[in-house]
Amino acid sequence: MHTIWKGSISFGLVNIPIKLHAATEDGDIKLRSLHKACHTPIKYEKVCPACEVELNKEDIIKGFEVAKGKFVEISDDEIQALKESKEEKSVEIVDFIELKEIDPIYFDRSYFLSPSEGGKKAYGLLKEALVKTKKVGIAKMMIRSKEQLSVIRVYENILLVETIHYPDEVRKVEEVPNIPSEKNVTKKELDTAILLIDQLTTDFSPEKYHDEYRQKLEGLIEEKSKEKQTVLPAESRANADNVTDLMAALQASIDQSKPKKKTTNKRSKKAKAL
Repeated sequence: MHTIWKGSISFGLVNIPIKLHAATEDGDIKLRSLHKACHTPIKYEKVCPACEVELNKEDIIKGFEVAKGKFVEISDDEIQALKESKEEKSVEIVDFIELKEIDPIYFDRSYFLSPSEGGKKAYGLLKEALVKTKKVGIAKMMIRSKEQLSVIRVYENILLVETIHYPDEVRKVEEVPNIPSEKNVTKKELDTAILLIDQLTTDFSPEKYHDEYRQKLEGLIEEKSKEKQTVLPAESRANADNVTDLMAALQASIDQSKPKKKTTNKRSKKAKAL
């Protein structure tokens, strides 16, 4: 499993060297955008709309829009200095709480944690302590250039870290429009709804749920591929034509270079005989 980064977990005076691994992956099927006329993949270029020129990496700087059309420029050196003020490869547990205290809306991404060299004993100690106390750790960590709030908990038999949103990143429910403020259902309607929920209540078995759209799309792609319903971009077709032309030219060259068969002049033979 690919290691995202190596660092350490600290709580109190205990320090655990660890490795971070992505616990989930995006299962979406990536479709490319093609030019309808020639089937060439579309390129997305960075262009300045004012100068009407294509930009290279060194032409681009970062900025924050403080007002409409007004920006504060932030240099890469300034950003790097802020990063260096924090330990980028450390996970500091600041509190321990019960997992049920965290609403699922706060959860973002999940990562597996594995012990690095010399960290197996301390790793096992933290894991067992979390199991015995039925607690999770609230920690701060730097990942992908952002200070993340995270939860460290036990998943099956390993430690898992889940990044969670800060409170100001979760939008207020008051901002959601058209929410009824008063109950407008009858008792009979409510009882019927509860009965339906009871009938559909079961144990959670994640393996029984499937992305049906993705499966159908995979089937469509496989079917089209088997039936050779594929297209080539213009450049690839040109390359294929060039290869064909080259092979033809080579064959013609070979044919021309073959030694010609000697023909016997019947008249000269007859002359010699006479």
